[in-house]
Amino acid sequence: MRIHFIGIGGIGISAIACIYKQKNWVVSGSDEEHSEITDDLKKQGIKVFIGHKASNLPIDADLVVYSEAVPQTNLELKQAKKLKIKCLSGAMALSDLAKDYFLIAVSGMHGKSTTASMIAQILIKANLDPTFIIGAKPGWRLGKSKYLVIEADDYKAKFLNYKPDILVLTNIEQEHMDYFQNLSHIFKVFSQYIKQVKKYIVGNKDNSNVVKVLEKSKIENKKSKIKFYSLKDKIAGELKKILKVPGEHNISNALAALNVAKILGIKDQVSLKALGEFKGIWRRFQVQKFAICNLKFDIISDYAHHPTEIQATFQALYERYPNKKIFIIFQPHQYQRTFYLFNDFVKTFQQAKDKFSIEKTIITDIYSVKGRETQAIKKKTSSQKLVKAINRNEVEYIKQSEIKEYIKKNIKQIDVLVIMGAGDIYKLSNELK
Repeated sequence: MRIHFIGIGGIGISAIACIYKQKNWVVSGSDEEHSEITDDLKKQGIKVFIGHKASNLPIDADLVVYSEAVPQTNLELKQAKKLKIKCLSGAMALSDLAKDYFLIAVSGMHGKSTTASMIAQILIKANLDPTFIIGAKPGWRLGKSKYLVIEADDYKAKFLNYKPDILVLTNIEQEHMDYFQNLSHIFKVFSQYIKQVKKYIVGNKDNSNVVKVLEKSKIENKKSKIKFYSLKDKIAGELKKILKVPGEHNISNALAALNVAKILGIKDQVSLKALGEFKGIWRRFQVQKFAICNLKFDIISDYAHHPTEIQATFQALYERYPNKKIFIIFQPHQYQRTFYLFNDFVKTFQQAKDKFSIEKTIITDIYSVKGRETQAIKKKTSSQKLVKAINRNEVEYIKQSEIKEYIKKNIKQIDVLVIMGAGDIYKLSNELK
């Protein structure tokens, strides 16, 4: 069987591609530009085309899977439809794959990748040999058991493709406002999703929006049992002692994973051992030790791009690096998000120094996401406008091309350098090597 992926460089799509490769399908794919992910795929024997052309598509393909970010005008997708080859979006393909498994889906605006990874690690420790597909490295594993753990994305309500046996709800708030109309629309979509759950819902009691949606679902969906977790739970104190990943948000993620394990009959001693060994995932507070000109400091690569995530990272920095000079390099992700959550970004960065002792914050150019921006929004917002609204001496705008020179000049003042954002800013840490 032959399968072709359009937009194979995406972290989620690439994971599905690897699973199909392990299932002995002939796999190929294409993406607009090469990246660490496309390089990894090539090493696994997957043929990857850089650039989109109709000729990239194998004419004998049995299935074409395309990223939701790929426009319907894509030449390969149009060619596939012309040849009457079956075409599925990434979420549809994952849903198709999930039909053969006991599905554990993690949803919410934040914490999905980490929580799903924690659940997977517990299942591995308990010898349940799970398969997982998660939007962060390592993004996939093909196990031999019935269990499949996935990160079920809320963007464009992709999670509506799934019917989980167990659903984890980490949090609900305003996000992806280029798709969702308002918070009421978000509630409506999550309520619809909850009706599709077969057995259990594990919900974050500390998030008022999760509680609202789940209290309503008690009436509408009586087939699913609801289990809440909270930082007030007694075991949260024990988790704080054993977790290697800092921050209250990670204690909350671990509580969610622990509750899933209990549903599956895994003993707490096994789960706690697995969580104590959990070292985190790619670009989630990922610490690297550096030495430049005999100066030692830490560089932290962090994926935070929403005000709530940024504040959680600030809290983790405050806990882990007391009395250290912390410099933040932040790349806003998407003009749409920056515009719709502008005031929340302002409030978050205004408290960076006073509340979390962040020495300096550099905000660089907004990372534009192709196909998800409008010219009208682009004209209304910018990093310069954001910095002006924050109006703090310790927060300034610097062009991305000038950041390396800035770091060189200020290297003696830095104990911890945080490279933050969901765009291409992570490449800076590699360049500094």
